[in-house]
Amino acid sequence: MKDGLFKFLSVNHTEGLVIAAIEINPDHEIFNGHFPGQPVLPGASMVQLVKDVLERALKAPVRLQIANNLKFLSLIDPQENKRLQLTLNYTVDTIQIKVNGDLIGEDDTICFKFQGVFVLINS
Repeated sequence: MKDGLFKFLSVNHTEGLVIAAIEINPDHEIFNGHFPGQPVLPGASMVQLVKDVLERALKAPVRLQIANNLKFLSLIDPQENKRLQLTLNYTVDTIQIKVNGDLIGEDDTICFKFQGVFVLINS
């Protein structure tokens, strides 16, 4: 995300696999409204993170075409769970990128599972 919510600590990419270490900015303004006194990382931000990490790994812009399955399994409090790991497994065919991903908290809890399809955007 370009607005300072996340900072990439590392992004390791091999064909078909991306593992990113991410740090959440607990002072980001998004937490003023989501939710005051009880900050929680919004689900939309988790989906955006999947997109951003995929684009970074592929070095190309993508667009989410289908979100087949999104599972929000555990709340992410940025004060308690500042560092995350996003693991993406993907396959590319002629026009689609099929992605399965897990967002994992500091205590190795899977917080979010993603299954969906992205397409490359022609620049």
